[in-house]
Amino acid sequence: MSALRSSVPHPSAAELHCWRLGTFGELRTLRAALREAIETHTAEVDDLFDKMAVVATELATNALRHGLPPTEVRLLREDDHLIIDVADHDLGTLPEVDADRPLGAGGLGLQLTKTFAIDVGWYRTEATKHVWASFPS
Repeated sequence: MSALRSSVPHPSAAELHCWRLGTFGELRTLRAALREAIETHTAEVDDLFDKMAVVATELATNALRHGLPPTEVRLLREDDHLIIDVADHDLGTLPEVDADRPLGAGGLGLQLTKTFAIDVGWYRTEATKHVWASFPS
């Protein structure tokens, strides 16, 4: 296993939207709202949305499954980047990529995130742990 790089994403990024999740059932609503938000903020929708939806869903699922509630998903923008930032309140665990996990064994969310995003990292605040992924818009 390897830890993600610790860094704050794009410090001057502006928050475009924020969704608070408490259950797995809210992931469908998140994806629909994310599509609408992406359509509002960029002309490139389909391919970008497909990648961002997978990443947002995977990171939110990880936070719901392994973190402490509430899970917060934010869509940020800085210049020509859209950023998904997912937070939970479990400060005791680090996000780790299991590069040796076989396909079909689950736990591939961070690997998919690293595949689809141009940059990925994580950071902590006093109250939350965040995992983020950046995409060109």
